[in-house]
Amino acid sequence: MATFLLSGEPITSLDAYLATDAGGLGVERAQELGPVATIDEVLRSGLRGRGGGGFPTGEKWAGIAAQTGDRRYLVCNGAEGEPGTFKDRALLRANPYQLVEGLVIAGFAVGAVEAFICLKRSFQPEIDGVTRAVEEFQAAGICGDCKVTIVAGPDEYLFGEEKAMLEVIEGNEPLPRWLPPHLQGLFATAPQLGWQSHEAETGHVPGTGANPTLVNNVETLSNIPHILARGSDWFRSMGTDESPGTIVATVVGDVVGPDVGEVELGTPLRAVIDAVGSGVDPGRTVKAVFSGVANPVVTAAHLDAAVSYEGFQAIGSGMGAAGFIVYDDTTCMVDAAYRLSRFLSIESCGQCPPCKLGSSAITDHLERIETGAGTDDDIGAIVGWLDHVTDGNRCYLAVEEQVMVNSILRAFPEEFAEHIDLGRCPRPRQLPIPKLVDLVDGVAFYDESFWRKRPDWTYEPE
Repeated sequence: MATFLLSGEPITSLDAYLATDAGGLGVERAQELGPVATIDEVLRSGLRGRGGGGFPTGEKWAGIAAQTGDRRYLVCNGAEGEPGTFKDRALLRANPYQLVEGLVIAGFAVGAVEAFICLKRSFQPEIDGVTRAVEEFQAAGICGDCKVTIVAGPDEYLFGEEKAMLEVIEGNEPLPRWLPPHLQGLFATAPQLGWQSHEAETGHVPGTGANPTLVNNVETLSNIPHILARGSDWFRSMGTDESPGTIVATVVGDVVGPDVGEVELGTPLRAVIDAVGSGVDPGRTVKAVFSGVANPVVTAAHLDAAVSYEGFQAIGSGMGAAGFIVYDDTTCMVDAAYRLSRFLSIESCGQCPPCKLGSSAITDHLERIETGAGTDDDIGAIVGWLDHVTDGNRCYLAVEEQVMVNSILRAFPEEFAEHIDLGRCPRPRQLPIPKLVDLVDGVAFYDESFWRKRPDWTYEPE
């Protein structure tokens, strides 16, 4: 199985990185090609964004490079906080240098004047590693004139939403803007929608600076130096036509050994669960798999689906960031729906009232059903809110609530009926909310403090 992002021992120095097959060669190749041809090479590779959306990376770069804004910025999104995901932190622990080289190449290609690497302030090992990597790159003159700022942001889920991330960089709370970064980027002086504009910098005409900003995920940028060093044909030799390359997958939940692993795109989901998570316990079977909380549930009937963008689309779901939460046949799916819905309702920022009110109401009704107090009226109320929770949404969180809960209702209606008929949960278990704090040696550590988190993002005292 092809691996290059997570291969070998962790790399902890620039010298060790430059001694690898591809270390430093990507920057050299980009400088030989020039910005336009560098973007063309990324386009030919077919690399798609690994943050969850799967948008073609080369197209994104070309769009930013073609914008007429006065200044362009580059942002690396490493604020992963979706339940079931740990791949960006694993990459940064294994090799922060490939990320920094990818950042340098991307900044060169789109003409960025400054780059920002955004991590949660709780990711201290990752912050230390990437800080060291940037400093060594600068000291070596590989990006001696590049300005890189490392942003240690809040723990909130929405910090990872690209429009909210720009707000955090500018010193504000992680509240999503209306317009995407390619239209209104960092430190914009053009007319704004819902946030303050900035004073024009010296030499710039006030009211004209949209500052197009490229936002790429850690894994996306980590692929770039390998593509430039080895060529787009090499990259396309792995994966599928529509989803070339490899994916760094996280597998947690009801598996023997929760872990992160690199697999070729197109590998069946069942094989990924076995290879990365060591499968489920003996005697147990997989009941459901969630690719984070952004997509419909994958049932046992679709475990042979290809782990690729088109493979998950074909079964009515989405691959997302390849963070797979596995539930076995002992799981209560009403409880799973309640806990994942609670995560989204808490993390909703409240700027869009239907999202905050709707996700909170859906969570309350799910809890009533799970605890045995529910009736058919609760099902009706949930369905009613699912139709309106996305009204006027600024970001994708409300859509996540809608598609995730709706998919569980459709896939497991008999379990909801059982709870209502019996007046209790027939499969009682204490499911964690699978928001990962750490993942070490086959053991997943979940954020237990999340149960104390209030809807206003404060915490109840211990």
